[in-house]
Amino acid sequence: MIRRVLHPQGDFPAAGLGRRLAAISYDALLCVALLMVTAFLYKLFWMGFIGEARLRQLSESGALDADPLLSSILLITLFGFFAHFWTRAGQTLGMQVWGIRVQNADGTAISLWQALLRFVVAIASWLCVGLGFFWSLFDKQKRCWHDLYSETQLVRVPGIRR
Repeated sequence: MIRRVLHPQGDFPAAGLGRRLAAISYDALLCVALLMVTAFLYKLFWMGFIGEARLRQLSESGALDADPLLSSILLITLFGFFAHFWTRAGQTLGMQVWGIRVQNADGTAISLWQALLRFVVAIASWLCVGLGFFWSLFDKQKRCWHDLYSETQLVRVPGIRR
């Protein structure tokens, strides 16, 4: 498999926890907006399929509160957001603002499989009250659980100084 080299190239320092959390905060706002639009389109589809009155009735009865299809679509949409950015330029929009990039040790873009591993283990890290992220405070290379498991690294790239 041919790996795409990311630019700029070089040996960059590892990104610290503060920068990670800042980029996550920025991306969280984008993700909330994306999930709202996705849920709106999902409800719009169902309204067209079963009618507005029936959808309102289901909604008011609480039948749609734990919709597994909507939950699955939202999870896949969220993964698609991160996978798209991580596998192409190595940066989400929040990561671009804070000057960090996810990459392989050789400076190439990560694969879709690595993006999936990062995504799943990052969720597990949050579910463990952020322990997987705080792990970077004790790791000599400032790696979180999802960095370790997916064999990727988060580095500071030159550009914006903060």
